[in-house]
Amino acid sequence: MSAERFRVEIPQAKLDVLSQRLDQATWPHDYENDDWSYGTNASYLRELVNYWQSTYDWRSREAALNQRPHFRAKIDGLPIHFVHERGVGPAPIPIVLTHGWPWSFMDFDRVVGPLVDPAAHGGDAADAFDVVIPSLPGFTFSTPLDRSGIHWASTADLWVKLMRDVLGYPRFAAHGGDWGALVTLQLGHAHAAHLIGIHATNAFPMPPFGQWRPWMLGGADLDDLPADEREGWLAWERKFASHVAVHMLDPQTLAYALHDSPLALCAWLLERRRAWSDCGGDVESRFSKQHLIDTTMLYWLTGSPVTSMRYYAEAARHVWEPAHQRVPVIEAPTGLSLFRFDMPPGPTDWAQDYFDLRLMNVRESGGHFAAYEEPEAVVADIRETFRGLR
Repeated sequence: MSAERFRVEIPQAKLDVLSQRLDQATWPHDYENDDWSYGTNASYLRELVNYWQSTYDWRSREAALNQRPHFRAKIDGLPIHFVHERGVGPAPIPIVLTHGWPWSFMDFDRVVGPLVDPAAHGGDAADAFDVVIPSLPGFTFSTPLDRSGIHWASTADLWVKLMRDVLGYPRFAAHGGDWGALVTLQLGHAHAAHLIGIHATNAFPMPPFGQWRPWMLGGADLDDLPADEREGWLAWERKFASHVAVHMLDPQTLAYALHDSPLALCAWLLERRRAWSDCGGDVESRFSKQHLIDTTMLYWLTGSPVTSMRYYAEAARHVWEPAHQRVPVIEAPTGLSLFRFDMPPGPTDWAQDYFDLRLMNVRESGGHFAAYEEPEAVVADIRETFRGLR
């Protein structure tokens, strides 16, 4: 297998259609929703869309994207897009960074430079990495996806082929958050022989979803908890339950709206950025308007709302099967950076025996999009995790 250079080049006709859709959008009535408790607030969404129409310039963003080396490869018949940045240092080690939903490869922008060229960012050149950032199958430029059955565990198998067979790295490091954390944990579980080690910003015991009702994150077990713990779990679950349920149960139905309407897609993605980031209700304290629209553009222009959402449905339909019964379950050396705002309630001591744990830091600032929200903390913990494994 081999990779070919890839340039981001969106046809003007698509941009013209986008502009027409925004100009002709009809807005639903929104009232008594200043706190966003009913969903995305119309007043802020109008402000963001006005910026999109009057100020945002896709062609300049496209030029900025093309400053990075993009590639595409066919792996098991699937189109896989990735960025590949070579490290600057005496002995860089390869690391694959895996994003989640509704992320893109751009959510790693703030960690790429310090990982690739640490000396240029106040670090030690001995900590350099060759950085590989693939787009998940069915996300943005890893499209079109024309077959079912592709999920987080099978993606780990694809990443081994990408790193080993396409790029020639017999062993490599891995990092991820959200779906990317699950892909990374599966690499550490099923492919430990190929892994130098792993680092993740979320930690879950496998499988991450219940077999019978995977769309219910807490499930029936919540009924058995003391009242104060149950309230904590319910508050955490409320942040995530709505999209998990619809993406797992009816992704195709919702996709008609999000594929057709850039306004609908922007509203759906925006609510997640605000609810899941440690922004205190001010989404722009963590993400610029430009980054919010960049993400919406990457999903809408590539037609990937439907295939990115089906990733959830595939996770529900394909029950995880362990590759071995050994302890620890995740045998690759592991570093964890957990962020208080993003963590479910409860203890973390289960992780001590579940992983070959080399580092675990619980951070007080930062949320679900950790690599973008708190890049310095994530870079520091990645460096520390792998410093003794090189």
